[in-house]
Amino acid sequence: MCGRFAVTLPRDAMAELFAATPGNNLPDPVNFNVCPTNQIAVATSEEGQRRLQPMRWGFLPHWYNAENGGPLLINARAETIAKKPAFKAAARARRCLIPTMGFYEWTKTPDGARNPWYITRADGAPLVFAAVWQDWEREGRAHRTCAIVTCAANAAMSAIHHRMPVILTLDSFGLWLGEEGHGAATVMKPTAEDALVWHRVDRTVNSNCASGPELIQPLTSSD
Repeated sequence: MCGRFAVTLPRDAMAELFAATPGNNLPDPVNFNVCPTNQIAVATSEEGQRRLQPMRWGFLPHWYNAENGGPLLINARAETIAKKPAFKAAARARRCLIPTMGFYEWTKTPDGARNPWYITRADGAPLVFAAVWQDWEREGRAHRTCAIVTCAANAAMSAIHHRMPVILTLDSFGLWLGEEGHGAATVMKPTAEDALVWHRVDRTVNSNCASGPELIQPLTSSD
């Protein structure tokens, strides 16, 4: 799964990455601890135009009567996304891209403590997650919402967690966004074994209130 991530790309760099027109109401581009229900920048392709726009991370199916009207859907499993009632329409017609610089996963110690790890691309480039989106509105409250698509972890990543985000390469953006016809399902697979690196970070990030660049700094041997 993917439950937290970090965003540090400037807005103009995000727009350039996706060849997208940025909206005027994008959230702060620097957030080292993006948590569920936060607003994030997301790239879509609608009517032949790529746009960078804000969305709530936490997919709200149209039948939810309130923001907390059901489970918090931050991830959509690649294996079932085309069949699950919450996601199947979005998987066909409302796919999007989420730019990040890295994400967090946790391992447990024998005493039950949670040790966080920060995962990035080995080449230092941005990570781009495959995602789906949905508009939701009730009684004057409206949100554009999204969920990250996940798949089984590759062998290297499975040492930390059995799931991982679907991470797209530049040449697959158009296919995922539906600009190049059918075949988006072919990119819902683990990234290459050597594509990612990771390091332990301080448990401070276990709190969704934590913030700042120190959250992604490697632990020293004395920590």
